[in-house]
Amino acid sequence: MKKRRNYLLVCILFVVSLFASSCSGKDKSLDPVRIKDYQIEHETEFGGVYIQISIDDFNTVGFAYGDSVDVEFSNGYSLKDIPYFNGYYVDPGEALLISYPGYKYVKVSLNYGEDVWKLGKLDDSMTASVKLVERGKYLDIQKARDIHYYDDRENYPSDEVFANFREVTAGNISKGTFYRSASPCDNQHNRAPYVDRLIEKAEVGCILDLADDVKKIEKYISKDDFDSGYFLELYSDGKVIPLAMSMNFYSDDFTSKLADGLRRMASLKGPYLVHCTEGKDRTGFVCMILEALCGATYSEIVDDYMITYDNYYEINPEKDNEKYELIRDKNLIPMIKTMVGDDKVDITKADLSIEAFEYLLDAGMTEQEIEMLIEHLCK
Repeated sequence: MKKRRNYLLVCILFVVSLFASSCSGKDKSLDPVRIKDYQIEHETEFGGVYIQISIDDFNTVGFAYGDSVDVEFSNGYSLKDIPYFNGYYVDPGEALLISYPGYKYVKVSLNYGEDVWKLGKLDDSMTASVKLVERGKYLDIQKARDIHYYDDRENYPSDEVFANFREVTAGNISKGTFYRSASPCDNQHNRAPYVDRLIEKAEVGCILDLADDVKKIEKYISKDDFDSGYFLELYSDGKVIPLAMSMNFYSDDFTSKLADGLRRMASLKGPYLVHCTEGKDRTGFVCMILEALCGATYSEIVDDYMITYDNYYEINPEKDNEKYELIRDKNLIPMIKTMVGDDKVDITKADLSIEAFEYLLDAGMTEQEIEMLIEHLCK
């Protein structure tokens, strides 16, 4: 009898053990998707915060593009219910967690906005944690705006398309005077040597580099894959103007750097090249200003800006008009409205040359400097 009771007790304990294990496993599966206490790093070019976990590792944890997440830093600063995207798919000034192709880590940023690092009063001693809030809350936006490009020349029909290189002739800009492109010195996307050959052929005499400072340029030059001899000649001759601009075109720092760069550009002989890293956003803004200044219409500005998205992603009205209009409205229109400075103005009908002139005056240029710039571009 005693043996039977012991046997029953063992069976009961075994069942309880199985139940406990089952419950433990169930609880574990219900744990929220999160990462905790990862070191952070200031991303200075665009303004933001790298969380030091690779994109692949972050996604392996269980996060997916289109999710809603909370980000909290160890000093208590937090961003709640923000989207996790693989591109800058939020409106200007809005926060997101982003895994942009080519980034070494996931990043917290305000799109075209202030620097999260400074807003949060962060430093290198601090950490960040990320928690999944709602699966797929922003998935419709992710799907609608998801775009990516290749860094291999064979995927593009020409060197010009691959390099996002083109002559700008909108408005009264003279032929052979003004060009735009991806970077001729930063080869992270394999485009720099192609840009270099194209600007040499165009006999570019002055480069406005919106992305880099001297320290970055020297670093590119020292790399084994640097193959931009023509850029190096211009740089050595003092004909490269490095501005190291962020993409916060609302900020005083952006406008003051732009005014300084254009002032220096007007003091040098062209033809001129404007570039950033990809030749998209910062380049797009500066080209928009210069095109408007030289009498370009709203339609001409749109057409030139959107060529970049055709070059990189084959997005045009014929192939994908919905994405074409979405990118135009979310990216370019806020830039034009920033230049105009008055939401009541109909930007499709306004005299944008006057608006650009006033914008550059407010940025710190003199009338004489602006007139000289126009003269160089519209000779």
